[in-house]
Amino acid sequence: MTLEPIAKYRGALGSKFGIPRQSGLVPSLRGRIVFEPAYRNRDALRGLEGFDRIWLIWGFSANKPAKGEWQPTVRPPRLGGNTALGVWATRSPYRPNPLGLSCVELESIDGMELVVRGADLMDGTPIYDIKPYVVYADSFPGARSGFAASAPESVLEVHIPDSIDMDPRTRETLSGLLSLDPRPAYQNEPGRVYGMPFGGREVHFRVEDHILTVIDYD
Repeated sequence: MTLEPIAKYRGALGSKFGIPRQSGLVPSLRGRIVFEPAYRNRDALRGLEGFDRIWLIWGFSANKPAKGEWQPTVRPPRLGGNTALGVWATRSPYRPNPLGLSCVELESIDGMELVVRGADLMDGTPIYDIKPYVVYADSFPGARSGFAASAPESVLEVHIPDSIDMDPRTRETLSGLLSLDPRPAYQNEPGRVYGMPFGGREVHFRVEDHILTVIDYD
């Protein structure tokens, strides 16, 4: 089977650092699905306006190529990075076939672009397929979810000084992202300055006593 991207995701996050670990955790995070020229056909979108959510099948394009054999176990950040579980029991990006699956809100259809919310994708991520989310077939509220039985909660209090120039929507989205603690699970260095691209600019912050303070946004 040969897969080729039908579209690319365009959003505010330009690197893996800071991306939500699951879709839907930051509902205000907006992005666009931009179709490749060969797939810019309005007929392919006919009827999609009747759905509130869609599934995206995409590729972990920023992963470094695996060396040697595939690894049967991974260490989920949700468990602190200290517990090994089978790769099939996780949503780790490091898998034999680096494919991701995300359910996102379809906000609108703008010409041949889909405006979506809540994606856990990096800018430029290749999209291989799109399918509508169907409630009767895709929703099982009582199903067991193993070690991920509940959504991760915000763990950090975020402080963005008023002196930093940022529109209200950007401030809300960035606060939501940072409250989930984008640092690696094993890393806790009080006072260390972290940086990540967001919205075409670079945001720097530090964390002390569970309070994340944005230093600048340039």
